[in-house]
Parts: sequence; structure tokens; C-alpha cells
Amino acid sequence: MKLVVAIVHNHEVHNLVKEFVNKKIPHTKLTSVGGFLKQGNTTFLIGVEEEKVEGVLTCIKETCQTHEEIHQSPSMLVAGSAFPFPVVVGGATVFVIDAEQFYKF
Repeated sequence: MKLVVAIVHNHEVHNLVKEFVNKKIPHTKLTSVGGFLKQGNTTFLIGVEEEKVEGVLTCIKETCQTHEEIHQSPSMLVAGSAFPFPVVVGGATVFVIDAEQFYKF
């Protein structure tokens, strides 16, 4: 048994949940916040048999794409001059962890 933990940018969540439902992938959805840009994320907890992990990863990879956004540093705004800088956002960070035991009550 494996536990897939996927941290997904909020812009991708709606489409990913639709894919999970269509492919009958049970999941738990938790609200979370990213560190660098303080933007909203969603963390998914997915308990699956080892042979289904690849299907879950494919679903996440195909649904969650990265893209570049231009941001301005708030600290530079205070100083009076802001320089925009590109930041890659979106996509997903995924951990696959061995689950010694899994119960569903």
C-alpha cells in the first residue's frame, strides 16, 4: 500500500478533482498555503495499492502543468521601485510513501 501526497496549485484543483472522480480515485483534499508567494495550494492524500500508483501519478502529471507568471516584490514596492521577476507556478509536488497499514472505517 502507498500513500500519495500531492501538493497542487489552486488553479489546477478543480480539473484534478474532476479527473480523480472520473477515474474513481478516492482522495482526501486539504487546504494549504505555499511559502514563497504565500499562494493557496491544496494537498491531496491518496491511499492506493502499489500497482495503481502509476495511474495516479499520470493523472496528476497530465492535469497539473506549470506556467510562468510575472510578480513584483512587495519589499521593493516599499522602497519606491519595483522590478518584475518571472516565477514558475502551478504543477504539483508529489511524494509517494510506503504505508505500513491502511484502514477505512
